[in-house]
Amino acid sequence: MPHSSPKSDVPRSEPVAGESPWRTASDRAREREIKREAVILAAARAFRARGYHNTSLDDIARSLHVTKPTVYHYVQNKEQILFECFRSGVERIRATFSELTDRSMSGRERLLALIQGYAAAITSDFGWCMVRAEDQDLSPAMSARINEMKSEIDRGIRQLIREGIEDGSIRSCDPKMTSFALAGALNWIAHWHKADDALSPAEIATRFIEIFDLGLRPR
Repeated sequence: MPHSSPKSDVPRSEPVAGESPWRTASDRAREREIKREAVILAAARAFRARGYHNTSLDDIARSLHVTKPTVYHYVQNKEQILFECFRSGVERIRATFSELTDRSMSGRERLLALIQGYAAAITSDFGWCMVRAEDQDLSPAMSARINEMKSEIDRGIRQLIREGIEDGSIRSCDPKMTSFALAGALNWIAHWHKADDALSPAEIATRFIEIFDLGLRPR
């Protein structure tokens, strides 16, 4: 007499009418973007810890528990990764510029808000790449892209300074030299700031703002 097969205690998953088990194109695109961002962040941390030339794609892949071919699925080469790290930091400064839309604020107030955002970007995981990217042996094309983005930020800072001079909230000064002084001081944070620094990024920004604000107030 044949034995009947025992019924499984595990309930069968029945497809719901109208639903597809396949992810949508937008789901796949979002998942790919999340993984690509993880590659860039891992690279930024590795570059900061060991330097660009002392970090290999194998090192980055190993930190993510994936293979090097997997990393190549999201970036073309190590130079592109460095640029993406640089751009990720600069995008934070761009975002701060985009938020400075309140025209009731004086030029000086908006400049100080920009300094706050700039300091936050420099003290982020991408700060080292923002400051040191151009020091690496990059192709002329890549160097040009980095310099253009840096020039864009410089032009934005100069504009805020000019607006402050015009509305009287900033004393008369050379916008070019003042912009260079501000960016140079802020960029230098990346050379000494550590993730476990006693001062938080906000506190560092506040200290810098106190110094610059005293020097920028009209007399």
